Amino acid sequence: MSTPRTTHFSAVIRILRYLKGTIFHGLHFSSESSLALHAFCDADWAGDPTDRRSTIGYCFFLSTSLISWRSKKQTVVSRSSTEAEYRALADATSELLWICWILQDMGVSQSTSSPIYCDNQSAIQIAHNDVFHERTKHIEIDCHLVRHHLQHGILRLLSVASADQTADIFTKSHSPGQFGSLVSKLNLGSTLPT
Repeated sequence: MSTPRTTHFSAVIRILRYLKGTIFHGLHFSSESSLALHAFCDADWAGDPTDRRSTIGYCFFLSTSLISWRSKKQTVVSRSSTEAEYRALADATSELLWICWILQDMGVSQSTSSPIYCDNQSAIQIAHNDVFHERTKHIEIDCHLVRHHLQHGILRLLSVASADQTADIFTKSHSPGQFGSLVSKLNLGSTLPT
């Protein structure tokens, strides 16, 4: 705000153009859907070209309804794609716990573990492995958090192909066709004004 440049103005124009094109998009919550909770989490590794920090993203669905999402730049530089993905998994696990507590307060308990879909096999293997390796000691707290809730049946980690990773929309830019495909996976409704 103190020293705006033409690049900032271009970004604002792009955001306004996007908002104008999506003004009638909205979230749809069906009264007839199940209350099964599931999530997708993703990270781009070293995606910012200036400081090489990664961006994490996750989205949570109650049946087919999008109820929570986040995109956030990591505060530290990840040394591998596995580390970036695991940090995203830890953030998604924390959000899962919060959503489960909210649902429980509303009288809705989850009878089965909630799946979190991740497209990084190494991150999934680290979560299932009780032995810490030299390569994971810098994410040890995240490992304990995810593994604890995995072992207690709060969550299940499932692999998803990168092409089917819904949270990908929150971590990187896409071509218009791919972006449209990802938006449709979020089940956004579009209504025209009457």
